[in-house]
Amino acid sequence: QVQLVESGGGLVQAGESLRLSCAASGRTFSSYTMGWFRQALGKEREFVGATTWSGGTTYYADSVKGRFTISRDNAKNTVYLQMNSLNPEDTAVYYCAARVSGISTAPQGYKYWGQGTQVTVSS
Repeated sequence: QVQLVESGGGLVQAGESLRLSCAASGRTFSSYTMGWFRQALGKEREFVGATTWSGGTTYYADSVKGRFTISRDNAKNTVYLQMNSLNPEDTAVYYCAARVSGISTAPQGYKYWGQGTQVTVSS
């Protein structure tokens, strides 16, 4: 019912910024929660942040709080992850995901997933 496509990943230098996009298509609901996760090579998928589709609630992992910002453009059915002050530790495949409602930090709590986009931060 919902298709998600991430874009905007790439290779950047430490300290630079990058904005990821997650375009949603299909059926969307105002109660949906959109989450961002990342998975570094050899590690478990990690929660980055999440927001309700309407933007009423936003929650970030401590590791990115103050550096990353989630925003959305409801008219374009797109959620963004603005990443500032990137560190090599931020290198990972970044995924957007959706669940029906409620903030969750657990990957298993999300039903729909994008294909992921690689973010590589060099020092």
